[in-house]
Amino acid sequence: AITEAGAVKLAEFGLVFLLAVHMFGGLRLMAMEWLPWTASQKTFAAVATAVSFLIACLFLMKAV
Repeated sequence: AITEAGAVKLAEFGLVFLLAVHMFGGLRLMAMEWLPWTASQKTFAAVATAVSFLIACLFLMKAV
């Protein structure tokens, strides 16, 4: 019953969102260190960030 509380769902969203941002930030850092950047790679990195944000938002919408 506690897991159905709004505060708990908000905390779950925050955790998932921050973990996704942290993971994609690490991938971006590794890519910047090891890969030569082209315009298409920069676009892909931006899309990956947007997708991670979308997944976190969808998780929140499903939880609420």
